[in-house]
Amino acid sequence: MIAELRWKIFDLVAIPNMLVSIVGRLPEFEWGMDSKTFMRKSLLALALTCKSFTGPALDLLWRQLAGLEPLIKCLPQSLWKQDGKKLQFQRTMILDDWSIFCKYNYRVHSLVNQCHESFMNGEMICGTEIWRALSYPPFSLPLLPNLTSLTWTETSDETFLYIRLFMTPQLTMLNIHVRSSTFNTFDSSEQSILSSIPESCPSVSDFSLVIGSSRSIQPRNTSTVLQCWSHLTSVRTGTVSEAGILHLSSLPSLRVLKFQLPPTPISAATRKLLQRPVFCALQELDVTCKRLFILEAFLEKLTVAPKRLSFTITHGVDSVRALPASISYIANGCALSSLQQVQFNITNQPVDRDALIEAEAFRPLFAFHNLRKLDFKADEHCIV
Repeated sequence: MIAELRWKIFDLVAIPNMLVSIVGRLPEFEWGMDSKTFMRKSLLALALTCKSFTGPALDLLWRQLAGLEPLIKCLPQSLWKQDGKKLQFQRTMILDDWSIFCKYNYRVHSLVNQCHESFMNGEMICGTEIWRALSYPPFSLPLLPNLTSLTWTETSDETFLYIRLFMTPQLTMLNIHVRSSTFNTFDSSEQSILSSIPESCPSVSDFSLVIGSSRSIQPRNTSTVLQCWSHLTSVRTGTVSEAGILHLSSLPSLRVLKFQLPPTPISAATRKLLQRPVFCALQELDVTCKRLFILEAFLEKLTVAPKRLSFTITHGVDSVRALPASISYIANGCALSSLQQVQFNITNQPVDRDALIEAEAFRPLFAFHNLRKLDFKADEHCIV
């Protein structure tokens, strides 16, 4: 009797947990589209086959969402309609609609939301009336209470505001991508939402804020936001202030850093502070700046041990002598055994200032005996 009871418990508990363990370990990026569709259909069949499988199968089925379309389409068809690539509401949401929504929302752990229909690949976007309805649920925000990963791409100045609906204390990865063609300005309302993210999402370790090239929409307080997090492992963003650079340099777990230096060289005081042990865990460093002398000021006192370095100079080189000097700073500031890849990108070289760069300029890099790849890209007025 006891043995039989043990097997019953195994049937009800161990097998569903085994399902979660097995399927949960499958790397989704290795699945093709057909495989993903097959997996979703299989999980749905499992959820409908046995009560013991329903919970674990639904958890896996809803764990990762590419947009809110699946959630919206679970609601009564009298509520929504499809208009091309856009979903729209036809009536006001009622409590019964929200009750259905809440059967699935807590199962979602990752959301990738494309905000503009011009960039959709078969998925659909939510119309404005849907976002407005979702902004006032009959429960406390966030809409997806167990969300740990949020990617908010191709956002406009309107859809950026709705990112607040998904801010959870458990969020560890936040990726925001703004295109200047769909974003008019970064005004006080957007600044306010950006400033509130660290308080709403104190656990973020992987942060990316990529904004179009238009200077008029660059946020003013990205550096302030970054300074609120002490456990960042990856940062990809635009211009970072000197205070922001110093904060990032002190983080013990920061492994990936991509940013743009301020338009003027960093101060002597900041360079002195960068002499101490900094960026201790850094594996990838990607720096963008306008001119080489700005990069040199940053590298002058720096000592790091990354595996990959990438530098982008957006306003060309001032002279053929400038690049060798910058490369020497790299050679002096990087651990000889660590560096495996170096990349230079030089854009917008002035038409009246051709730069002929000789291969000898790269000789200091020969000291890195583990260097496997040197990539140099430049426009037609900068020749190697």
